Amino acid sequence: MAVEEEGLRVFQSVKIKIGEAKNIAPYPGPNKMRDCYCTVNLDQEEVFRTKIIEKSLCPFYGEDFYCEIPRSFRHLCFYIFDRDVFRRDSSIGKVAVKKEDLTKYHGKDTWFPLQPVSADSEVQGKVHLELRLSEVITDSGAVCHKLATRVLECQDLPIVNGQCDPYAAVSLLGPSRSEAKKTKVKRKTNNPQFDEVFYFEVTRPLSYTKRQFDVEEEDVDKLALRVDLWNASNLKFGDEFLGGVRVPLKVLGQAGVHDAWYFLQPRDNGSKSVKADELGSLRLNIVYTEDHVFSSERYNPLTELLLHSAHVEPVSASAAHVLGEVCREKQEAAVPLVHLFLHYGKIVPFVSAIASAEVNRTQDPNTIFRGNSLTSKCIDETMKLAGMHYLQVTLKPIIDEICTEHKPCEIDPVKLKESENLETNRENLRQYVDRIFNVITTSGVRCPTVMCDIFFSLRESAATRFQVDQDVRYTAVSSFIFLRFFAPAILSPNLFQLRPHHPDPCTSRTLTLISKTIQTLGSLAKSKSVSQEQTICRWFTLHYIFLESPCVNQFLDLISSSGRWDQKSIETPIMLKEGFMIKRAQGRNRFGMKNFKKRWFRLTNHEFTYHKTKGEAALCSIPIENILAVERLEEESFKMKNMFQVIQPERALYIQANNCVEARDWIDILTKVSQCNRKRLSTYHPSAYLNGHWLCCKQSVDCAPGCTPCTGGLPANIQLDIDGDRETERIYSLFSTYMSKLVKMQEACGSKSVYDGPEQEEYSSFVIDDPQQTYKTLKQIISAVQTLEQQHAQYKRDKFRKTKYGSQEHPIGDKSFQCYIRQQSESSTYSI
Repeated sequence: MAVEEEGLRVFQSVKIKIGEAKNIAPYPGPNKMRDCYCTVNLDQEEVFRTKIIEKSLCPFYGEDFYCEIPRSFRHLCFYIFDRDVFRRDSSIGKVAVKKEDLTKYHGKDTWFPLQPVSADSEVQGKVHLELRLSEVITDSGAVCHKLATRVLECQDLPIVNGQCDPYAAVSLLGPSRSEAKKTKVKRKTNNPQFDEVFYFEVTRPLSYTKRQFDVEEEDVDKLALRVDLWNASNLKFGDEFLGGVRVPLKVLGQAGVHDAWYFLQPRDNGSKSVKADELGSLRLNIVYTEDHVFSSERYNPLTELLLHSAHVEPVSASAAHVLGEVCREKQEAAVPLVHLFLHYGKIVPFVSAIASAEVNRTQDPNTIFRGNSLTSKCIDETMKLAGMHYLQVTLKPIIDEICTEHKPCEIDPVKLKESENLETNRENLRQYVDRIFNVITTSGVRCPTVMCDIFFSLRESAATRFQVDQDVRYTAVSSFIFLRFFAPAILSPNLFQLRPHHPDPCTSRTLTLISKTIQTLGSLAKSKSVSQEQTICRWFTLHYIFLESPCVNQFLDLISSSGRWDQKSIETPIMLKEGFMIKRAQGRNRFGMKNFKKRWFRLTNHEFTYHKTKGEAALCSIPIENILAVERLEEESFKMKNMFQVIQPERALYIQANNCVEARDWIDILTKVSQCNRKRLSTYHPSAYLNGHWLCCKQSVDCAPGCTPCTGGLPANIQLDIDGDRETERIYSLFSTYMSKLVKMQEACGSKSVYDGPEQEEYSSFVIDDPQQTYKTLKQIISAVQTLEQQHAQYKRDKFRKTKYGSQEHPIGDKSFQCYIRQQSESSTYSI
């Protein structure tokens, strides 16, 4: 989800590798071990949770998490929790990284010391205040100064124990005074609108008999206004602190007026500090990306240059290939290139061109597509994007079964446990491998068209290049579909959205053996040296698969055939997503109560159901063909966040997800499975129908046509499910980052054009088949990149001039507050 700014869209995403924790504080009891898990939070909203690692003070997680961040945030937080025997979770410590500090740790493995978790330090949100100092003449004629404090509103307050009923306590603090006043409580909102004014007497006449009074500035400088936000609680433990700000009255300056937004700050309760590593530490790798995307016309020169890559002769002189040459890793270039070419429907000719060039450079057919080249990385990324649903349908049922049954499958005698039987384990593994082998080799008809077209081009290029080797047309395809697609998905199902977390060690070992066995299907060429484990898996595959089910070639023929075919319907429902959410009663009974209840939701490729709890019969079933649209629901409808609606012919089902990321995931997958429905709506109501009318358009008829165009969600063709401008912006950023290498590559082209001797070592890292054509392309790239750099710089300058420090977009924080006060002392107005 993009944050719209003037002439610009801002996209935020984060990719996190949660590695391990070490030296966790031991449990205060005879059993020192803990059962720990880690959560990822945007401020205080949990968006991801790892699996529980039992009986360890140094738990290893090794879990990856990626999400598009759908809202603004201040801190990216990580909490370590301990689950005790009563399944109650207690926090051990946390890591909180400010948004502006994320770039310090970009892509680096970093150990963060855990900090204590305290109610006084868990703060998020901001408050809007207006202060005005005015003179008041008393009945006796003396002059007093009063401070009018207006508490206007707050935004993004935390939700405590499932609720947020905030109020503000306003105090004027001084050396010998402390007056406190409170606003009214605002119920069920974390964005309260207070708009209340409080008056405080700031200075009194030194003598009430004097008719004149001069304000003593040093007295005013000693005063400060304190605003604390509290959550009104009905519990016996009292109200919960939500955050506060302290504003010295010296900010009033010469004008005597101050209007600004403030970030809420934690309070210092005087607790003793915790030494570094006393609670333990957590290893994280954080990659935070913020894309600032202009309108399409600004990217047209670079976009057209990239899209023309497939037609450049030789392809090594194209802009896309140049990107792969200058990037530190091929994967870095492949991801945005594949997204861009998929969006414009040109991925097949581009991959065909670079694959053909790589095949022509390959000398040994046994090594075809075995390196981590730009071609390999681009095909990997294409398969991951286009083939995700293919994996779900093909592998997920059997992977779920393997993870649930926990059958031992170790066949290496060296690693066999005493309680295990080699023959039993071998039979368990044989059954699993046989089933996975069968579901893969019979799934060809469901292979996505774009993958089939790419495989066809690989097969043709390899067969043309190595006409003597009859097997190369198969190995060219099997090296991708088995080695780089199915085998990695089996090995790490969580990375391919087949499982929510890493499997346990026993199951992981089973999946490793299955994955290595499947890999041998891609290794049709003979390998000169293999490990003992590879030998076992290779023998196992040959003995149990090739002798019993010789159908690999037929499968490879099918998925590398040119042309399209209709996918066959899938008889067995495939579970795509499930979990607890809160739904509003649909009101089948006119007089029934439409309350909110927690239900277990389950989505398959056939229907969307909800149940009282997991495993019970469905309370309601919605066939996929009856889903007309899936859209967000405005928060004002029920004063609840993260709500969306599943619109049916007769009614809409209103659902609240647990957090913003989960809401986005459910909307995306529900839209994806229903996107081909013939009766999908073009308009919808963004608010609910309550009290006899639609809250959005005020129409009184419950079946009135929608008042807002549907977002469209994820189009049926994956080539359109991508923001092309955003991908071009990412490619521009890469070119800008590696500008020095572009210049060096230009020098290499010049050197090769005028010097025909041995290749200079400093330029030997670049693939340059045609120096003149490559030089021409580089010149165009550098020109386009420099133009975009100037436009970004101008935008930043304009925004810097327009955005005031203390505005809603740029609230006053804690560290920069003293700088702000100094600015106020120099001028009666404030700016960035």
